[in-house]
Amino acid sequence: MAGLTIGQVARAAGVATSAIRYYESAGLLPEAARANGRRRYDTSTLQRLGVIQHAQHAGFTLAEIRELFFGFAVGTPPALRWRTLAERKLDELSAQMARIQAMRGLLAEGLRCGCLTIEQCTVWLSGTPPVNGGQTGGAVVLH
Repeated sequence: MAGLTIGQVARAAGVATSAIRYYESAGLLPEAARANGRRRYDTSTLQRLGVIQHAQHAGFTLAEIRELFFGFAVGTPPALRWRTLAERKLDELSAQMARIQAMRGLLAEGLRCGCLTIEQCTVWLSGTPPVNGGQTGGAVVLH
């Protein structure tokens, strides 16, 4: 029986053999044919691995990649599959970017900290009024 060994596929695709076995067990790759107990792959496996890698570089999880392959009605064009998942991923990225911007703002504000004690910072960070009526012990608080 002709076909590529798992090592040949791994080298050609630039992935570890363990990744290929994992993708098989996760259902992302079809189970390989066997010859004398050894896995044998055809070139379509390389193509499927290329799609998996492309999708991973675009930020898709393995569950999303599984959806790309199997989560649509038979005959759904690849362009529609990609568009559906890409629009959802772009929405996720926008939400992440908003969180990152908020984090940057908080970190930048923290860099301007003038607190002399951690208690002063915890008052500022918690957003609760100071317990001692706003006394800072004479420190200039820059928040």
